Amino acid sequence: MSDVVISIENLSKTYQLGTIGTGTFYGDLKRWWAKQRGLPDPYLKVGQQDHRNRIGKTIWALKNVNFTAERGEAIGIIGRNGAGKSTLLKILSRVTAPTQGVIKAKGRIASLLEVGTGFHSELTGRENIFLNGAIMGMNRREVHRKFDEIVDFSGVEKFIDTPVKRYSSGMYVRLAFAVAANLEPEILVVDEVLAVGDADFQKKCLGKMGEVASEGRTVLFVSHNMGAISRLCSRAILLKSGKVVSDGPAQEIIEIYHESLLDKDRYETSGNRVINSDVGFVRWSVGSLLESSNSYIHYSQQPCDLCFLLEVKRPTQQVYFGIALYSQDGLLVWAMRTKDRKDSYADLIPGKYDVRFSLPSLPLKPGRYRLLISANNQVKQYDLWDVAPYLEVLPWKETGLPAEWQGILNLSGEFSIAAMDKDANK
Repeated sequence: MSDVVISIENLSKTYQLGTIGTGTFYGDLKRWWAKQRGLPDPYLKVGQQDHRNRIGKTIWALKNVNFTAERGEAIGIIGRNGAGKSTLLKILSRVTAPTQGVIKAKGRIASLLEVGTGFHSELTGRENIFLNGAIMGMNRREVHRKFDEIVDFSGVEKFIDTPVKRYSSGMYVRLAFAVAANLEPEILVVDEVLAVGDADFQKKCLGKMGEVASEGRTVLFVSHNMGAISRLCSRAILLKSGKVVSDGPAQEIIEIYHESLLDKDRYETSGNRVINSDVGFVRWSVGSLLESSNSYIHYSQQPCDLCFLLEVKRPTQQVYFGIALYSQDGLLVWAMRTKDRKDSYADLIPGKYDVRFSLPSLPLKPGRYRLLISANNQVKQYDLWDVAPYLEVLPWKETGLPAEWQGILNLSGEFSIAAMDKDANK
């Protein structure tokens, strides 16, 4: 017997660009008559651009997507903004219909696509829990059996009889996730909406989704957090421009995704960086460059200078910098902002500058890391660069620390043990 619970064949979705109908026959007729006479759209708002020249043009949000999902799989859907991830989940959740293709799903689908999905704002939290259960085909007795578990998970017990329109976005999404995950759907579909919650809630949700998958139910999870994808999902699907680019083990697909980001950066950073900004990074360096892997090499636990060449085109006031270091699976390892240090703002005149972050040692396990750096002031962000090439950390033999040690940091420390004086034990 097949364990396939989702089957997608040649799935495509197209949207038509331009103005949509006004909602009434009279309004559409009035707009058409204005167009025939060469007059502006009578329903155009002040300051709004007329996009009627786009009418007839289409965009493919998804194009010939094919894959299957088996019972108990946790699958991450990743890709850049506009790749078609959310559109795919909306079609699976029957929020919108496909233009072409066939979708076959076995069992109940619970979806959490955006804050507010599936809730009626005028109803209380309690009433919305029973409403969602009814939508999923559950009777009142089944929902009542899970009610206390849902409320406890969401943490909104004090407000369960308050209309959800008065909830904060965090409360809203906590209750919505609790409902979606605890009403025992065969398929759980979750979009990036979990970013609304705090770190503890996100960790709790990831644990719950892992529990759902371990119970033999299927999870589809869209996220830009590669660390979360790596921890939760055994498989990932990479979308680009509405098409499936890669499908396979999660860690392999994450690496392919990061390589695609680097390809874009290499294009943008050939020579001086192509950015429409008064302040921008041109290149960076640390250690030595290994051409074969397009990585800078540095040794663990050795002093490290992260050097960035900055170009300033116009006088700029009160500039500060931010830097973040990520592991290969997308986990944030370290971050800082120079403005958090005393007198760290810079007033810059046109020219080139050496921006340097000096670390007394690089306490990282061997592996590949990526950097993100930004230039900002209090008003705007001048540049944000997903740095290329990568940083490759190699083991330093003198430390004696094996590479297979668990964790992220490679910390050396002294160990001692000594018998205490008998008097000290009294």
